[in-house]
Amino acid sequence: MYAPRTTARGGSVRRRTAVISRLLFSLPLVLLVLLYSEVGLAGSPDRGHGRVNVQGSVIETPCAIDTQSRDQTVDMGTIPVSTIVRDGKGASRAFSIRLIHCHLARLNAALPDWRYFRVMFDGPDDGGWFGLGGSARGVALQVEDARGNLARPGEPLPPGALSGASQQLDYTLRLVSNGQLPRTGNFRTALRFQIDYY
Repeated sequence: MYAPRTTARGGSVRRRTAVISRLLFSLPLVLLVLLYSEVGLAGSPDRGHGRVNVQGSVIETPCAIDTQSRDQTVDMGTIPVSTIVRDGKGASRAFSIRLIHCHLARLNAALPDWRYFRVMFDGPDDGGWFGLGGSARGVALQVEDARGNLARPGEPLPPGALSGASQQLDYTLRLVSNGQLPRTGNFRTALRFQIDYY
């Protein structure tokens, strides 16, 4: 009689061992599912999240350029081709670059204070003027400073004197004939400017 009880208990132990083995095998799987479901919830669109990109630079320069002056769009309007043919130029449009927070003393006291600035405009060259893209032909863009100096692509304008904590640099844009046969159409261009101080 003793042998059958041993067999019954042995079967019961085996069953318990099998159940425990299955639980131990399933436990990591259950934990893994719970972990991934938490990760999935963290990335769901129902929760608030975002990103802030920050950029800038630290340089030694006497003035900062006002943010509204950095990227500008100037609408030249509609210009009759007859005006370009008759006058060699169209109406002008003004724009400006505003210098702000100017401190003319240098970080190195052994160096002289900042006294002058020089502006250079760059863009596509069209016979010494600034070239235009688009379907219009026979015209280029002229840039003139407040003292009547004409800008050439990649060449600095004559220097100007720095004065005060802020300063506005005024310029005029004008369409001019480039000597080619004019053709009606739209035009566009992008001018870059650089300011050097000394």
